[in-house]
Amino acid sequence: MIAETVCSAVSAAGLGIAIVTAYRKRYLAAVRVAAYSLVPIGLVMTGVVEWLADTAFSPTAWAGFGVLGLAWVLFMTTRAVERRRGGTRKERRAAARAADRPGTVAPAASAPSLAQGSRPATRPEQASRDDDFSDIEAILKKHGI
Repeated sequence: MIAETVCSAVSAAGLGIAIVTAYRKRYLAAVRVAAYSLVPIGLVMTGVVEWLADTAFSPTAWAGFGVLGLAWVLFMTTRAVERRRGGTRKERRAAARAADRPGTVAPAASAPSLAQGSRPATRPEQASRDDDFSDIEAILKKHGI
């Protein structure tokens, strides 16, 4: 009952502001204010305000919001775990299809999983020039890079 009265008062005040705005020859703004001011009375007439008031004071409704919140938390947790495992659903499907075919490599395979013949051999004269970087190369090879 109080909510309906407040909404009616807000609508009346909004229409008053729209009339003043139209008097100042700002017709576009006046129509916009009138449209906004008719929304609360429209909500009262459709029964949305009464439904919201009943929902706000209902323990069952609040329990329902709690269940919805829990469902959202569970959904987001599973998404985070899926992302941490590395890969999206498309990548996992592509890897499963690749596993079915013999002799193929997974899309995100690292270099050590490739066949040894696919890497180019290093030249001996190049190795002598890169003596300064031999320790770095050893670390990179250790990690499979």
